[in-house]
Amino acid sequence: MKTYTNTGSKDTRSGFGAGLTELGQTNENVVALCADLTGSLKMDEFKANHPERFFQVGIAEANMIGMAAGMTIGGKIPFTGTFANFSTGRVYDQIRQSVAYSHKNVKICASHAGVTLGEDGATHQILEDIGLMKMLPGMTVINTCDYNQTKAATLAIAKHDGPVYLRFGRPKVPNFTPENGEFEIGKAVKLTDGNDVTIVATGHLVWEALEAAKTLNDNGISAEVINIHTIKPLDDKAILDSVSKTGCIVTAEEHNYLGGLGESVARVLVQHKPTPQEFVATKDTFGESGTPAQLMDKYGLNSSAIQEAVKKVIKRK
Repeated sequence: MKTYTNTGSKDTRSGFGAGLTELGQTNENVVALCADLTGSLKMDEFKANHPERFFQVGIAEANMIGMAAGMTIGGKIPFTGTFANFSTGRVYDQIRQSVAYSHKNVKICASHAGVTLGEDGATHQILEDIGLMKMLPGMTVINTCDYNQTKAATLAIAKHDGPVYLRFGRPKVPNFTPENGEFEIGKAVKLTDGNDVTIVATGHLVWEALEAAKTLNDNGISAEVINIHTIKPLDDKAILDSVSKTGCIVTAEEHNYLGGLGESVARVLVQHKPTPQEFVATKDTFGESGTPAQLMDKYGLNSSAIQEAVKKVIKRK
């Protein structure tokens, strides 16, 4: 079984900051807008190097989206930055009407997603944002797993024509994907081969899926792990090819099981190849205050929960 090594834990938001900094140097059309969270979004270096292309809008997220939409008309490529809760729920109408409806080339970049935001609690821990954004026609939805992949995704979406929602997190997490690796929008990445069960994971749950697969393998269960970094458009072929071999699937995400990756996968399966599926996700609930590790454990978003789901779904084959 192929194994992966944590080369040094880093926060995914810093991967976004590094990618944005590089874009500032290589693409003069890239502009950045932030809603009073420059440090949290790691946009400081872009601001320092390109003050004429950085716009601090204050705590006015709806205005930020409207400004970004307008900038695209002049050929600019705006990257907006704030917490995921404020990037989506607070400004959904502006995104729908000003960005998605007219297919504006705005890159909505959202940090502090999911429960791993931690101690700030339920009001800031959005677990519905993937569902909100994937339902918008023409919106690309990306949820990266580590620092390297977040940097690569940031560079890739600048070349993509159309609105993008890029979701990443606050805490330091294992960094295990290749440095300067290629990021292909809509193309899943198979991390391990397996015959007994497919595990498709996104975001912070990808590393947990790999850890689960390692333990399962030691106990005689061969798990195929796929990193679904792009939730829309979904790589239907990668999913169907895998379940054709394994016969069952577990989806894992730091998001509500209503409206997230799991439901998108279920749609593919029911249309093309009905397959037993189990969901590792929050179950129609808000989060609460606590450390990221405590919350991941309480809401069943870790390696142990994935292993239990695998054992359950295999019995349903």
